[in-house]
Amino acid sequence: MRVFHIDADQFTELIVLPDQLPQSGHVWVSTTRQEWETAPATLQANLQRWAGGQLVDLHVSDLRNSQLPSHFDYTSWYDLLVFRRLATAGIGADPAGAPAANREEAALSGIDTSPVGFAVFERVLLTVHPTDCSVRAYFTHRLLQQKANPDAPTLARMPPSPADLMLRMVNHMVDNYLELRRVLTKQISLLQQEMFSSRSNLSTWRTLLDSRNTLHMLEDICEDQQAAITEWIDALDEWPDEPDNAALRERELLRVRSRDVLEHIQRVLAHVRRLESSAENAVQMHFSAQSNRTNEIMRTLTVLTAIFMPLNLVTGIFGMNFEGLPFIRSALGFWITFGFMLTLGVTLALFFWRKRYLA
Repeated sequence: MRVFHIDADQFTELIVLPDQLPQSGHVWVSTTRQEWETAPATLQANLQRWAGGQLVDLHVSDLRNSQLPSHFDYTSWYDLLVFRRLATAGIGADPAGAPAANREEAALSGIDTSPVGFAVFERVLLTVHPTDCSVRAYFTHRLLQQKANPDAPTLARMPPSPADLMLRMVNHMVDNYLELRRVLTKQISLLQQEMFSSRSNLSTWRTLLDSRNTLHMLEDICEDQQAAITEWIDALDEWPDEPDNAALRERELLRVRSRDVLEHIQRVLAHVRRLESSAENAVQMHFSAQSNRTNEIMRTLTVLTAIFMPLNLVTGIFGMNFEGLPFIRSALGFWITFGFMLTLGVTLALFFWRKRYLA
């Protein structure tokens, strides 16, 4: 468990949970799912002192569930958002932190996700992460950089509220899905090329089926994320109006950031659906190419049969047991017949070649 105090230009890690909230700023409490499963009572007691309310039992169970889909819920004293982050299969880190080769291999074998829970109070943000979550490591490092270089133009200001910090984390997770699009697009393109190759084998079909299953799963994940963020935006619009202009401006910035996250999710969802359509088209085009290749083979065999059929007729006639066959006793009979058969075969082959029946 890690506890941070975030103020206007301050980002300080606290050694223990404070008895009372600081006079200004807000507190970010980050814990792993294993810690949350074993000892939620301590955090619940601190939340009661800090915010005047605890997490309800249903939400406590939700934060323990590692298979929970992305969703949003709310109470009168806090909002709860569960958002599934992208984890690379077999690596245990986000794609943004993995080498390019590993990311592509992971995409070929499928993707894995794990939920991150956010309980957003007025001045407290409680996050429940998987073990060794790179999202938490990324933001602690980034906020420490902002504290060390407050005037750096490339760094954003400190999160002014728990909701703002939550949206920044969610946006970072969605960006990982955006980066995955390039890997999946490259994979589908390679599969399409292999499908039209005459040397495509069963492993290509297995890879294509794995890719289709990956795209279907990614579509379901994005739809859940879209629904969760949409509900969050609706709940944000229902917050009571603030009399302070600064608070109103902060509320509008939250709306802008929320719509930006939603737009990113929609981009990922639209791209995934295009890739699904491309995969389906690749299958249909493969079957069409296979059918065309079969027709070409049958046409070639038919032409060869048509060429050799007259030759078989000639050899069959001269193979009959009759005494009075023409050329049967002539010394030039074999060569005359052979020359006639050769001329006939070459003529038929040239005829079919000019008709483009022979490739």
